[in-house]
Amino acid sequence: MDNLLGPMEKFNFLIGSWHLKYRVPKSIFSNEDEGEGTGEFKKILNDKYVVLNYSAKLKLSANSAKGIFTWDKKSNLYRYWWFEDSGNFLSATCDFVNDETLCLNWHDSLLFQTFKKESDNKVILKMKYPLNENMHDLILEVILTREK
Repeated sequence: MDNLLGPMEKFNFLIGSWHLKYRVPKSIFSNEDEGEGTGEFKKILNDKYVVLNYSAKLKLSANSAKGIFTWDKKSNLYRYWWFEDSGNFLSATCDFVNDETLCLNWHDSLLFQTFKKESDNKVILKMKYPLNENMHDLILEVILTREK
């Protein structure tokens, strides 16, 4: 982590309102699907947290959720909590592998996810599942395009 910046400053590339385009390949987790949605990342509580609010409508389902990121000083890493309108909730441990890529490891599963900045107005979210030590199955891709 860059000591010149506060830990939550690394999230600045995500802050704002986004159009979401979903692609869900067929996998052991789901049938093939696609759809669109909206999402907003914003800082709250003296910039100690970043909250994501999103809603999406895919061909096979519609949902909304809230995510909360924060810096854990004791563990020297980021924490993430995810709450869905279905009642499902998950948690992850995460960190920035570089200034433009946030990697999440979901607890209680083998899933991992990245948010990768492609440009100031485009971020790609990918969620993957390991098939073996060298191969991963893409189970979700979301293209985030900044709303103007």
